[in-house]
Amino acid sequence: MSEEGVHLPHGEHHASAEVGLGRWVAIFTAIVATFGALIGHEAEETANKAILLKNEAVLRKTDAADQWSYYQAVSTKSHLMELAMSLAAEDKQASFADKIARYEKQKEEIKAEADKLEDASAKANDLSAALSIPREKYMYGLALLQIAISVGSVTVLTGQRWLFGIALAGGAVGLLTAGLAYFAH
Repeated sequence: MSEEGVHLPHGEHHASAEVGLGRWVAIFTAIVATFGALIGHEAEETANKAILLKNEAVLRKTDAADQWSYYQAVSTKSHLMELAMSLAAEDKQASFADKIARYEKQKEEIKAEADKLEDASAKANDLSAALSIPREKYMYGLALLQIAISVGSVTVLTGQRWLFGIALAGGAVGLLTAGLAYFAH
């Protein structure tokens, strides 16, 4: 073996081109990874909002079910008063009629509250479902950014500049997709 060492083809010119390409890929990767972190955070925030709204919908639905149970109990009392009134002497029927009227008024109030709770549940459920669309777009955008980073890494390993173009395009489409998600909600 000589003192000069082993001569590699494409010497200094090839090495400097790889360093330049490597620098651009490193900058690209840092920028895309930063945007990926922000998009991932936004996707999780959207998911958390959807979960909270879904919980709100379930709570309101449970409250409505409680109101409907109460409505049934008052309705049963009303029917028992009607039965008692039909069995009672005429001079005692007036007190039953007052109770029946009170129960009917109470049922109307309970029904109004139950309907209000049902509406609140439906609204929260609809808002929760609407958040699934932007979250999906965030996740698609994030996946595209991760693919762009991977393709950028392969660019440095292979020295194929055209792969960097694919990485740039993938990153741009990922950012566009996430941007659409951001403006969708």
